[in-house]
Amino acid sequence: MDIPSSIRILATIKTGSVYYFEEEELSSDEPHYFVVLNQNPRTEEFLILVCASSQIEKRRQIMQRLGFPQETLVFVSPSEYPTFSKDTVIDCNRVFEKTSQTLIEKLDQNKLKVCTEIMSDTILQKLIRGILASTQISEKIKRMLSDV
Repeated sequence: MDIPSSIRILATIKTGSVYYFEEEELSSDEPHYFVVLNQNPRTEEFLILVCASSQIEKRRQIMQRLGFPQETLVFVSPSEYPTFSKDTVIDCNRVFEKTSQTLIEKLDQNKLKVCTEIMSDTILQKLIRGILASTQISEKIKRMLSDV
């Protein structure tokens, strides 16, 4: 018996959950990994997600050109997070706000993969620090994450 998508998402989602899906807001048609940063993702109105990219040099150049603080880029190696097959960067200058329902619908349409490996607390703390250091993230988001 298949477990309904709503239960697969809502029963398992937590800080550090990782999902793999195509994001309409990105210029790329390729799916990306997204990390959940909310303290209480099951009960909060929307999810705060950051996006992982393998285009490390491109992200680094954008950060330098725009003068973003260095800690807004978080580097993650496959040894730190085995689901990643290569060195990866997470840009904390951009967050994606999604509802749980959006993820459930993507899963229903087979457009989302739930990763079993949870992001480590060490990496999560770097991501939160990166978001708090960013000049691009709203105070509302920063307030939601500053208690983590």
